Amino acid sequence: MSPTDDIKQVKEASKDNLLAMQNVVGVGVGYQIKGGEQTGNYAIVVMVTRKLPLPALAPNAILPKNVDGVTIDVIEVGELRALQARTDRWRPAPGGISIGHYKITAGTFGAIVRDKKSGDRLILSNNHVIANSNDADPGDQVLQPGPIDGGSPDVDTIAHLDRFCPIEFATEPGTCDIADTYASLGNAVAGLLGSKHRVNTQQSDPQAVNLVDAALAKPINDSDVLDEILEIGNIEGSEEGLLGMSIRKSGRTTSFTTSQINLINATVDVNYGSDRTARFENQFVSGPMSQGGDSGSLLVAGDSQHAVGLLFAGSNQSTIFNPFQAVLDCLEVEI
Repeated sequence: MSPTDDIKQVKEASKDNLLAMQNVVGVGVGYQIKGGEQTGNYAIVVMVTRKLPLPALAPNAILPKNVDGVTIDVIEVGELRALQARTDRWRPAPGGISIGHYKITAGTFGAIVRDKKSGDRLILSNNHVIANSNDADPGDQVLQPGPIDGGSPDVDTIAHLDRFCPIEFATEPGTCDIADTYASLGNAVAGLLGSKHRVNTQQSDPQAVNLVDAALAKPINDSDVLDEILEIGNIEGSEEGLLGMSIRKSGRTTSFTTSQINLINATVDVNYGSDRTARFENQFVSGPMSQGGDSGSLLVAGDSQHAVGLLFAGSNQSTIFNPFQAVLDCLEVEI
């Protein structure tokens, strides 16, 4: 019988008593750790949600130093949860998962922010994710998960649209009756002459520029949302994005990814579909770290718990995000 077999027997005999103790969530066999280094000595390893100093522990929460001569070691593992897909229904819901206005497909629940005046906790994401690219009204249903992930207005409404920063489109389908009449007459003549080409009206505003694609939704039940972001944790503040800065994000489609800021002060034209484009100024550009459905993800500094930006667009080669301070200013919220 090997030494590990002996220790396994002791572990099996003692596991129920150990698991019954406060703060303990698991027991296994492993190597003892001292000073952050693996010693090579076998131990019964007890997993706790949080390591606390002895004075902070109740007498019945203090683990023995050994059981039947086998050393007890302790590691902190946090709260162990059943893993869910980011496209599943989550209650309570953390940042980094599927969400969307009831008329869109889905994007990402970015983070929880606070209203500057009321202090209310609000869900932050993109305008095009929870406000349907301006085509929504305050009070509209916001679903978690988003509609393409099976979200239903009847059972999955987690919040109602609170407000958004309008997107000013440089080009979009025309709404002028006079222009539509001219286009209809021209298309009729083209048809009579055998042409297969047709014209459509388009509204153009070359002066239209934007800083952010951002919106807020108010949870129906405050307890249904968490401050933390999956695989990142709680956000503790914000900071300015700098050229070369390491960044990370947690999103619906590509989960946890990292990159660095490659461009600052960028001016970009973004295609919103349906013949609509919008120009954004003073944007950050990183390497590829997102795909469709990641819009709304919070960009976080690689070496701190500080928000840097709000992801809203990208391609296979790059990702675009709004400076976070511009988002806070437009929506009048704080982290």
